[in-house]
Amino acid sequence: MNPSLITAVNAPVPPSPQSPLLCHVLTPLPLRLSKSQCPSRRRYRVSFPRCAATSSEQPLVSAQAKKSNVHGNKKELTGLQPIVEKMTPPVRLATSAVVLAATLASGYGLGLRLAGSRNIALGAAAAAGAAGGAAVYALNSAVPEVAAIGLHNYVAEIEDPASVTKDDIEKIASRYGVSKGDEAFQAEICDIYCRYVTSVLPAEGQSLKGDEVEKIVKFKSALGIDEPNAASMHMEIGRRIFRQRLETGEREGDAEQRRAFMRLVYVSALVFGDAASFLLPWKRVLKVTDAQVEIAIRENAKQLYAERLKLVGRDINVENLVDLRKAQLSFKLSDELAEDLFREHTRTVAIENISSALSVLKSRTRAVKSMALVVEELEKVLEFNNLLVSLKSHSEADQFARGLGPISLIGGDSDFERRMDDLKLLYRAYVTDALSSGRIEENKLVAMSQLRNILGLGTREAEAISVDVTSKAYRKRLANAVTSGDLEAQDSKAKYLQKLCEELHFDAQKASAIHEEIYRQKLQQYVTDGELSDDNVAALLRLRVMLCIPQQTIEAAHAEICGSIFEKVVREAISSGVDGYDAETRKSVRKAAHGLRLSRETAMSIASKAARRVFTNYIRRARAAENRTESAKELKKMIAFNTLVVTEMVADIKGESSDKEPEEPVQVKAEDGEDEEWGSLESLKKTRPDKELSEKMGKPGQTEITLKDDLPDRDRIDLYKTYLLYCVTGEVTRIPFGAQITTKRDDSEYLLLNQLGGILGLTSKEIVNIHVGLAEQAFRQQAEVILADGQLTKARVEQLDELQKQVGLPQPQAEKVIKNITTTKMANAIETAVNQGRLNIKQIRELKEANVSLDSMIAVSLREKLFKKTVNDIFSSGTGEFDETEVYETIPSDLSIDAEKAKSVVHDLARSRLSNSLIQSVALLRQRNRKGVVSSLNDLLACDKAVPAEPLSWEVSEELSDLYDIYSKSDPKPAPEKVSRLQYLLGIDDSTATALREMEDGVFSSAAEEGNFVF
Repeated sequence: MNPSLITAVNAPVPPSPQSPLLCHVLTPLPLRLSKSQCPSRRRYRVSFPRCAATSSEQPLVSAQAKKSNVHGNKKELTGLQPIVEKMTPPVRLATSAVVLAATLASGYGLGLRLAGSRNIALGAAAAAGAAGGAAVYALNSAVPEVAAIGLHNYVAEIEDPASVTKDDIEKIASRYGVSKGDEAFQAEICDIYCRYVTSVLPAEGQSLKGDEVEKIVKFKSALGIDEPNAASMHMEIGRRIFRQRLETGEREGDAEQRRAFMRLVYVSALVFGDAASFLLPWKRVLKVTDAQVEIAIRENAKQLYAERLKLVGRDINVENLVDLRKAQLSFKLSDELAEDLFREHTRTVAIENISSALSVLKSRTRAVKSMALVVEELEKVLEFNNLLVSLKSHSEADQFARGLGPISLIGGDSDFERRMDDLKLLYRAYVTDALSSGRIEENKLVAMSQLRNILGLGTREAEAISVDVTSKAYRKRLANAVTSGDLEAQDSKAKYLQKLCEELHFDAQKASAIHEEIYRQKLQQYVTDGELSDDNVAALLRLRVMLCIPQQTIEAAHAEICGSIFEKVVREAISSGVDGYDAETRKSVRKAAHGLRLSRETAMSIASKAARRVFTNYIRRARAAENRTESAKELKKMIAFNTLVVTEMVADIKGESSDKEPEEPVQVKAEDGEDEEWGSLESLKKTRPDKELSEKMGKPGQTEITLKDDLPDRDRIDLYKTYLLYCVTGEVTRIPFGAQITTKRDDSEYLLLNQLGGILGLTSKEIVNIHVGLAEQAFRQQAEVILADGQLTKARVEQLDELQKQVGLPQPQAEKVIKNITTTKMANAIETAVNQGRLNIKQIRELKEANVSLDSMIAVSLREKLFKKTVNDIFSSGTGEFDETEVYETIPSDLSIDAEKAKSVVHDLARSRLSNSLIQSVALLRQRNRKGVVSSLNDLLACDKAVPAEPLSWEVSEELSDLYDIYSKSDPKPAPEKVSRLQYLLGIDDSTATALREMEDGVFSSAAEEGNFVF
């Protein structure tokens, strides 16, 4: 800032109970002084140095010039002021008394001398005394201004205004005989304080140093200015900064004024402490919100604390931390912000070393010494981190600065989160150095863990780097041990390798993986010519023993490496096709199978995988064929491929000679209890070839490689059934005009069918079931035509026996089919009768006595429907009877339905029929139908037995009486309990009931017959 003096205009000030403090173009802030202390007219000057430049072009003033101009130049005394300044208070008092007495005496003497009258002399004395009093008053009234000027000149002469003490102020006041509370003197004190505060606040472009608050508080105490007056000076400075901000037309100037105002708010808050909230009304005077005040305090506190942190390096100690804590509290900085700033500072200190290490690491002229420099820088970071951790656990840590703890480069303003690759390089360099001696110490492991946390590396990332570096070190030591013969000379090679892993802190499983990798590399090197020699096998065995590689791992390596070579040979052999599998191809297969030292299981597994892939292609084309004939042709190709290629390849892998006597063809053998089926089913019988046909067909196909695990059971059965139908029906050839010619095939097709079953992996039972199922299907189709009406006669039985012999279906299956057909026909007839209402419970019982299974023939919903119909018939029978055992137990048992559900149905029907029966009875009463009335009332009583009801209501009570009268006198005479229950339900009292029974004429009397019947 460019400080400058702003001098107020000397203008008369009217008397006021509060002393105005004039500032340049500012509203004066009155001080709280009594009215008696204020003179009628006073002229004085108050000056303020500017806190900010009005133009960006003004030069900066040096700190020395600022100090000399804090309170301006000395003020000159005018008028009576020099005389007053020379007088001490006693002299001034005596002079005032002498002047007053002299004027009175001179006036009295002059009046007596000139007028010769005593009265005139007294008047002249009074006039002269008034003039003398005015002179004395003028002399004494100038004292406060002289004292204020004396105070100003005293402060202006001092090189450092902060050296002013309270005693100095009191001495000046006592010298002139004035009070410190005097208006002019107090105004000068406020002016001095305001100028000092302005000078202490930093200039433009500068920041707070941290000692401003202490200086201001000390100076305020020295001046003895009270809190409200001091606070008013802070507000005046804020007003002036706010006005200058409004007058500034440049963005930079406006920002600087804003920063100056924020510094003023912060310093003022610290100066006045908790009283600042009501002594400094920023919000009311300058429209500054509480949030803006908090921001000003927070940002300046952060700036001061950050500056204080810069004084602390990596050699931080307990004293530094205690000082920082005290500074934080004095700056009014929250613990959270202080913690963040301290962590950022420690991060910055660590980044210096990290950056130096990276510069060395990425240097093009990097050498061995450079790596030592990198490790040295990282060791400094670790040492600093350990110091912070140890201080955090100090016994007096609660008095230390907040934020102590491990360092982390992640977070803050650094860009290392985007430079994770560089941090990984540093970590790799440190781990490499730790393993440079061929072993790793415990302290290095701890340091590596701490460095990982400092660099912000993830556990997996750091572990990957450590494993990579340690793997290289392990390989190096292992190679030296093998080359020197130390490993081979060991009695327990496992212990030697285990010790090596422990020295390097290397995982044994990862070491085993390295051993396996070494073995694989050797194996890959030896099989480049397509086979393993005896020397190669011996060398591999020696390597396996030294590295303690398990047999399972060895087999897996051979299966993968040698198996891939063998698989290539097998693919070439299979791809040659049926005609290309010649002697040369067979030789290559034999050489690969035995030269690569593969086990028979492994070789067969590889060959099976390749062969099944070809089988699957044939299956896919067979499914996509247009008709059964084309599908069967594709399946025949697959059978031929299996016989001519796959079978020969399996023999070569096993080492069997092709000139070996052909084995008996694979036959489908029936299990126990299936001899009868073999004897009756022609299609199944033909799959067993005789000797002559077997010799004609040649060597049978292999059955070790199948599609059992590649295809679902349903698909395998469908494929077998397709070829079986082809064998049965023959080859169908379509000719023009929609006709077709069927060519029957010989029994050799059934032998191919047998081989197809082996390729598909079907068991003997599955094959038998397919043949039986096909025969059963043919028999069912013909039997349904014969038994169209469901009636089984003797002629039809003979016809079905003949059909069974033609189809070859065993007797049990034939009987089962016939029974299913007849049962289905009967079930349909019964279901139709139930739906049409032609079947009642009596007929159902007769069918059950005839051992007809109604549960399987009639659905549950139909049986429930039949039960509901039966109950409804009981409630409408007109007898009034309801047998609970019959309805709730017997009938549900006969119909095989749930008894509880049946009971619920009965209750629902009874409730609905109860009211309907009453309505029907009244309707029949009105129709003069006596018999119908009695029947309906019996139905009502039956419903009441099922669900006891409350008395019924009816609009015309006479009709209820008529109903009771008719029922009680009906013929035959009803049971007394029925009459009594009806009386209760109709709501008829005993007297009315007795009167009705005693009446001789019934309801339908002669009068009624004549038309007098009243409803």
